[in-house]
Amino acid sequence: MSPTHRSVVIGVDSSTQSAKAVAVDADTGKILGTGRAAHTVTGAEGARESDPEQWWTALTEAVRGAVRDAGTTPEAVTGLAVAGQQHGLVTLGADGRPVRPALLWNDTRSAPQATALTARLGGPDAVLERLGSLPVASMTAAKWQWLREHEPHHADAVKAVRLPHDYLTERLCGEAVTDPGDASGTCWYAPGAGEYAAEVLDVLGLDRTLLPTVAPTGATRAGTLTPAAAQALGLPATVVVAAGTGDNMAAAVGLGLGGAGLLEHPVLSLGTSGTVFAASGARTADPSLAGFAATDGTYLPLGCTLNCTLAVDRFATLLGLDREDVLPGGDVVALPYLDGERTPDLPGASGLITGLRHTTDPRQLLGAAYEGATHTLLRALDGLLTACGLDPADPAVRDRPLRVIGGGARGLAWTDTIRRLSGRPLILPASGELAALGAAALAAGATTGGDPVALATAWGTGEGPALPPVPRDEATCERVESVLRAASGSALFADRPKTATGRTAA
Repeated sequence: MSPTHRSVVIGVDSSTQSAKAVAVDADTGKILGTGRAAHTVTGAEGARESDPEQWWTALTEAVRGAVRDAGTTPEAVTGLAVAGQQHGLVTLGADGRPVRPALLWNDTRSAPQATALTARLGGPDAVLERLGSLPVASMTAAKWQWLREHEPHHADAVKAVRLPHDYLTERLCGEAVTDPGDASGTCWYAPGAGEYAAEVLDVLGLDRTLLPTVAPTGATRAGTLTPAAAQALGLPATVVVAAGTGDNMAAAVGLGLGGAGLLEHPVLSLGTSGTVFAASGARTADPSLAGFAATDGTYLPLGCTLNCTLAVDRFATLLGLDREDVLPGGDVVALPYLDGERTPDLPGASGLITGLRHTTDPRQLLGAAYEGATHTLLRALDGLLTACGLDPADPAVRDRPLRVIGGGARGLAWTDTIRRLSGRPLILPASGELAALGAAALAAGATTGGDPVALATAWGTGEGPALPPVPRDEATCERVESVLRAASGSALFADRPKTATGRTAA
């Protein structure tokens, strides 16, 4: 089939650091072309912000690059969908433009608001029963409350509230629409009931009319490109725009995971943040997890750590080492909580190193950072499995392959550390752009009416080489766990006092 007759769909992964677009053959799932453009993140002392306008600029650049790289004609493109970083608070004024930079998922300033919100909603048990997740600093509801308390002039000017992927979808098709998956990360949407939680909106003073409509699925047809969007992208205005979803939900689609998966393939994602998730047919109610909805209306329980590849890379930079120039940590333990932490919920934590000697090799210190980050992720995975009614120590459960995705999955140091600390076999999906591929499957579903999970399964995007298990390094796991438990209950991980200027005291 010639490029002029091929049906092409485009999936966009608008992540923390960049926009990535893939042009995909809708019949085979083959990536025909890719495009990428960087994002800028600003902030210090717990603040993490980005200008949503740059996300749009990056999206247009990435989509144009993908179409150009594919060597296809714009007329061949039939559908487009966006997967976006979760939880970010985008606030728009009367003119439709952002009233301030977006507060990102890894902005931890709203930790006190999250705690207060849980108390006002009746405590952890009541919140988990209704929302499936507790309002930690990452969640959008806590960020909105922070804005009300710290920047009331901005909150009063807001005429629309969006998540990052909602904002981009609306720029594409002119419709204010989201999906159950990304909406479930706000803590003002109740996944079990499939509706915005009126009692939460009341506590937040947030008018329901400021929020987008929740489409039944991320593959729901939201509309077609507006004339302005079509011109910016260089595509026909007939291109169908799907409702889209959050990046984790899109990655699950790209892996071919749906409710029927029922934890057969737990996933560990290595990016700026680290996540563990699995498809489930039932809701979880565990305070250490996010009880998200999947984009198809089933469930995607998830544990998230703030400190993953970016934190370990920072250790490598400080030590002057290549990220692959690493040795096992030995007696050294490093908890690389450079941005606080989410799972476990330690927003005031900072990095911690113990066990240093004169004889410590710098490569061991870097290895300890890998071990600390990996242990935190595997700890979250054990909690996820337990919440879903499985025993993580059961050999039948532990022997199930762990799918490792994200940028870190391409690093030998990461995969070696995960194998050693988990004792599990690994599957490394061949594609490195699963969130974008999941978005492409949503776009294909919107154009054809097909099931995007079934499409991705037929495309084979979740397949890849398998690595056999190695014996679990029990000694390292116990050593890291011992330090984590001791530090969690000490002043080391308490919120540090603020100076009169609002900066964290040294």
